[in-house]
Amino acid sequence: MAESNRGEQETASPAIRATLGVAAEEPLTFRHVRLRCGSAVLSDAKNWYVPARLTPAMNTTLETTQTPFGTVVRPLGFHRERLESRRGRAAECPAGTVLSHKAVLRLPDGRGISFVAECYTRANLAKGAG
Repeated sequence: MAESNRGEQETASPAIRATLGVAAEEPLTFRHVRLRCGSAVLSDAKNWYVPARLTPAMNTTLETTQTPFGTVVRPLGFHRERLESRRGRAAECPAGTVLSHKAVLRLPDGRGISFVAECYTRANLAKGAG
């Protein structure tokens, strides 16, 4: 089950803004999603995205549902560019992270629409997981 915390806000760093190609005054939206299996959190993902580069319907869906970001923006024909993959915890990740990924989703013209930091937990390694 995916659960999104709509009330949570986190400001994007200048590095995230530069990766997405947006100025300091351009709005970014933050979405924090945890993927659970029962009570175990399998992953924790922080996503900063550029609402101006999505359709109004996509923004409404992201604001009002639990639909995964990738599913919502799939019609845009984006591709994922991996920026970093490492064992252990990246700065954006909570304690207990065993694998961290950072990526940017880009439109066919190269403009960034989303920066995501994905944090995979020890629960993925538990006996009987999966």
